[in-house]
Amino acid sequence: MELVRARGSLNRMTDRLARRDAAAHPARDLAGFLRTHAHHPWKPPVGGLAAALGHDVVHGLDVTVALGLDRRVPDDRLRILLDAVDPRAFRFFGADLTGVRLCADDLDWSFGTGAPLHGSAQDLSLVAYGRRLPGGRLRGEEVHRFVTA
Repeated sequence: MELVRARGSLNRMTDRLARRDAAAHPARDLAGFLRTHAHHPWKPPVGGLAAALGHDVVHGLDVTVALGLDRRVPDDRLRILLDAVDPRAFRFFGADLTGVRLCADDLDWSFGTGAPLHGSAQDLSLVAYGRRLPGGRLRGEEVHRFVTA
């Protein structure tokens, strides 16, 4: 029902719900709320448990990358995300990997064809999820497509 209220926009829906929840709960209560729901068996409607893990990992990295924090996602979790990279989802996430081959420096993993784009596995997972990264985290002739201005 919430998605219908947001006229089909996941961004509008999550923004509205986050604002509603933040207004209803003092900041000190949010940590308790998150702790209570940390083991909730949430599973997105598409993609199963790998998509749920992707959701948590990518949004966690959204925060830590933006704050400049050095957080390392464990390799076993990254491997699940990278093995689940699916070109059918690129449009949903706004990722255009046309003509690019993602090449992880720290794991034996690559994806796609074209000009190599090198970086850490977790940074390349963010690229696959349509994120742009700060300069200096990726290398390759197409790097300009995947960094913030």
